Amino acid sequence: MSELVTGDAVVLGLRPAKLPSRALALVIDLVAVGTVFVLVSIGVAVATATLDEAAVAAVTVATFLLVLVGAPIAVETLSHGRSLGKLACGLRVVRDDGGPIRFRHALVRGAMGVVEILATLGVVASVASLVSARGRRLGDVFAGTLVVRERVPAGRAAAVPPPPPWLVGRFAGLDLSAVPDDLWLAVRQYLTRMHQLDAVVGRDMSERLAGDIAARTGVPAPAGVPAAAFLAAVVNERQARDARRAFGAASAAAPAAHPLPQTHPAPAPPAAPAQVSTVRPAAPDGTAAAPEGDAVRPPSTGFAPPA
Repeated sequence: MSELVTGDAVVLGLRPAKLPSRALALVIDLVAVGTVFVLVSIGVAVATATLDEAAVAAVTVATFLLVLVGAPIAVETLSHGRSLGKLACGLRVVRDDGGPIRFRHALVRGAMGVVEILATLGVVASVASLVSARGRRLGDVFAGTLVVRERVPAGRAAAVPPPPPWLVGRFAGLDLSAVPDDLWLAVRQYLTRMHQLDAVVGRDMSERLAGDIAARTGVPAPAGVPAAAFLAAVVNERQARDARRAFGAASAAAPAAHPLPQTHPAPAPPAAPAQVSTVRPAAPDGTAAAPEGDAVRPPSTGFAPPA
């Protein structure tokens, strides 16, 4: 497999697209462009019904160039290499150094596409893609571009190495809100593949990425800290914040989702009335008489004797 090492680390870790995926993306693009071309041609034919043959021929050629050539060039330029078919297949056109394409790259690709795709029904493009180690057609060769796969299976994604222990938590106060997702992706891809790069190339990449992070956060890397270690520490800090937000929100929502039933204390039973015993004088035989309350007090079972 041909590995792609980019200067800007924008697509580091992605693989060059081969002929099957590129052919499928091309078919989707041709169907979309062909549909638009037919609709525009019908409208042009109705609008130019009163013109002479020379004017109709000129308008037809202009429609062909604008729709079949100009539209793909405009789409690739504005979308930075993602046409409808490439977006559906997870592909993207990038420069040889991994950066996004410009108008001149899309123009060369579109002009060569008329010859190797439209004029020869894709035969020349297929042969060139099969011969090339990176699956490039002639338009890619002359434009200095490459079609890569943006979507990589999750099982093949490598984990970001942890930072040195003495850097963990050191950037807790760093403002990371201004760092875009594309830069985070570039840093993660560099960290997962930095051990496979040449020492000089890897050091240059890490210094460029560290400079981009410092420009976004306003805080440069501490003196004496390697750029790769600084990047690993910043990524670790972002992951820690995401984890705290995720688990903090879950723990805060858990009591609200399952509220505990409110218990009310049971009312206290009424106090039993105090029993007052009346002391009676002794009987004539010398025995003490029972108190009056004992004569009418119900037994302990609660059953009251009849009167």
